Amino acid sequence: MESVTIVEEDVRRYLCVDEFMQTLVDARALQSAFELGVIDALLKSRATPTELAARLDTRPAGLAFLLDLLSVAGVIEQEEDGRVRLSGRFMGALEFRELLETKLDFAGTVLPDFAELFTLLIARPEQFMRRSRTFNLFRYDRCFDPSPDNYHATRNWMRYTTALTRYEARACLRNHDFSPYRRLLDIGGNSGEFAFRICEQHPDIEATVFDLPLVCDIGAEHLKGLNAAGRVNFVKGDLRCDPLPGGQDAVTFKSFLHDWPESLALQFLAKAAEALRPGGTMVIFERASLRVNQAGMPYSMIPNLLFLHFFRDPRVYGECLKRLGFESVEIKEIELEMPFNLVTATKRRHG
Repeated sequence: MESVTIVEEDVRRYLCVDEFMQTLVDARALQSAFELGVIDALLKSRATPTELAARLDTRPAGLAFLLDLLSVAGVIEQEEDGRVRLSGRFMGALEFRELLETKLDFAGTVLPDFAELFTLLIARPEQFMRRSRTFNLFRYDRCFDPSPDNYHATRNWMRYTTALTRYEARACLRNHDFSPYRRLLDIGGNSGEFAFRICEQHPDIEATVFDLPLVCDIGAEHLKGLNAAGRVNFVKGDLRCDPLPGGQDAVTFKSFLHDWPESLALQFLAKAAEALRPGGTMVIFERASLRVNQAGMPYSMIPNLLFLHFFRDPRVYGECLKRLGFESVEIKEIELEMPFNLVTATKRRHG
């Protein structure tokens, strides 16, 4: 069964950060404003461009030009007395400051792949993967040996995926009822952010995150001290060869299966099915195929665009679950900054 779900506006509010990343110039100007301290200075008080330049020890002409860019982008507004202030719209986006700064940073990091290798991405994706900076960032082979360099490299991409998951999880929780479950396994659960958000909303759930060794170490650090973190356990392993903890009421995959070739992704589903008790639920929350609308594609979408060959038709997962004996297979499309798919199915109780 397939359906399209309208996500309530309160769940989508975090997408307001993308309003300030419509173009490369807008995004770069905003990132420089963060780096120079312009945003923090204006959070404290309004100021004239001259006052800001003196306060930030910045060339007046350069700062004036930056402020013009920020004004056109809607980040700041000028008052009658010549002072500037942050706009109301941008103040709303600052509620999600960590996400905004993380997206600015990551988009800038992978921009050379789009600028220099887009033709390869379209025509020769295998060559693109070998040459791209993006796929050199997501080096899962560096998630085993606990060296300082490997921890640093793993933290870099986990910061981005964690920031996204913090807000994307809300759409999944709004569209699937996790309350019947007591034991939940989140495979490839990264920093534990997705499992944590589930446990935070459902105090009877005990969750296990299964992921690579360094990912689990960093995840445990990430959740340390948070209220529901005591109900999120990390199990280190490699899904390709290590066993999963069984007897689960629910198994979740969040933005994980698209990382792997289809044949391997379907093997992972079969392995996950064995970890479920009869009557348990499989929950898959994944990005769907990219679509270009009449408004075009904003700069904020460049990181997703570089993965365009990886996003699958959710029916691939639905049909696999049916072959594995699952019932009540349901597919929902959820529109965030791009389409997401929520695939759920129940493991048959007998036979």
